Amino acid sequence: MTDARSRLMTLTERRGTNLSALSRMLGANVAYLQQYVRRGTPRVLPDRHRAMLAAFFGVGEEELGGAAAPAAMLLPRLDVFASAGPGALVDTETLIGTEAIDPALARTLDLKPGMAAIVRVRGDSMAPGLLDGDHIVVDRADTRPGPRAAVYVIRQADVLMVKRVACVSSRLIVTSDNPAADSVPDEPVVVVGRVVWQMRRWR
Repeated sequence: MTDARSRLMTLTERRGTNLSALSRMLGANVAYLQQYVRRGTPRVLPDRHRAMLAAFFGVGEEELGGAAAPAAMLLPRLDVFASAGPGALVDTETLIGTEAIDPALARTLDLKPGMAAIVRVRGDSMAPGLLDGDHIVVDRADTRPGPRAAVYVIRQADVLMVKRVACVSSRLIVTSDNPAADSVPDEPVVVVGRVVWQMRRWR
């Protein structure tokens, strides 16, 4: 915390301001930051005040005593198509790069390291929700559809598709969102993972 107080003083001097002015910016009494720096009261800045000061100085909160920002999660981008049309023949899954997603988003989606990937959609059988060229995040840890249908990437033989899947009476029900799409072949289905996020360029 001594380092955080010293850093606050350094940033304040560089910015050409003073602790009294910063205290007023925080909505506190003018002696608030003076007491924090010189007397150690409060011992730790409240999260809201630390965030406001970090934003004002353009630094990370860790410089003012906060926890370091979590690293972004890197997801593999695979050279495969999850076809929303008749299906794309897939021989291999070739890694063509990685893409970072916000750590807060990764936590919200409950993604586990090594268990998610980004693949591209081809076709329009899942329109209007998924369009040709969309990229989707697939959670490969979730391979057990429930009775309420959700969107999954599935495999039939060597064909990879993205479809809406439900499990009713131990039987997988596979459908398309686009009523004009062809019906899904009545063949064994392997669930690859659930679609948890959609990445789309503005059109």
